[in-house]
Amino acid sequence: MAIITLTTDWNKSDYYIGAVKGRILAAQPDTTIIDISHQVQPFNIMQAAFIVRNCWSEFPEGTVHLIAVNAALTEKINLLVLEKNNQYFITADNGIAGLLFGEEPDAVYRVKSTTNGNTFVSLKTFVDTAFHIINGKPITSISESVKKYNSQIPLRPVIEKGLINGSVIYIDSFSNAITNISRETFEKVGSGRAFEIFIQSNHYRVDHISKTYSESESGELLVIFNAAELLEIAINHGSASELLNLSVNSTIRVKFYDEKPLSKLKLTGE
Repeated sequence: MAIITLTTDWNKSDYYIGAVKGRILAAQPDTTIIDISHQVQPFNIMQAAFIVRNCWSEFPEGTVHLIAVNAALTEKINLLVLEKNNQYFITADNGIAGLLFGEEPDAVYRVKSTTNGNTFVSLKTFVDTAFHIINGKPITSISESVKKYNSQIPLRPVIEKGLINGSVIYIDSFSNAITNISRETFEKVGSGRAFEIFIQSNHYRVDHISKTYSESESGELLVIFNAAELLEIAINHGSASELLNLSVNSTIRVKFYDEKPLSKLKLTGE
């Protein structure tokens, strides 16, 4: 059974989603179509990459992922097929290829297409490419293997002596602010030392990491490593990003101490 997932920057009320699904089912009626997200901000490939990166590995081998975000194809922007762990990712060559995985794809193919730059017209090529793959035809019959392609570099935290300068990279549906500070980086730099996490400059301070959201009282600020092993700012039963005025690119600093800082505060509003 073929599986095709959809990740787009379309609004759910637009006709695009229905048209694409209809095209898929008309040609391949037994296809399972999974909507990963249609709420990506327009043209925001970093947001799209975060969503896909944190769920694609849960799908079975052979899954084809259509990532139609900033998806207009032109003479200079071709269609790419990325192969990773026997799954396929169809996307425009817009930089997202460097954001989807923690390492290089197993293979990258460039599909030549003739389009006028209109995003929806371009999607005919997306869907036809997906059909080609799920029908077991060799990808090389419609593409060429490439080593050079547009690849953005993920935003990484800046590490200094005893300090991690990170950023918010994603706001989830609970208004939690997810940062680019991984557990691995935190533990490597911290080496078990006491620390303070500064949120929005020095305005809010946290000096411990919760294991669960329920450890804190309702309405209390907390910091946790989430399922993606990334440092997350949250408020139990509250909206952290709204109440703390956090958005993508907001600064989060972690300062480590050889001795416990004098404040010893879990949360300080200044």
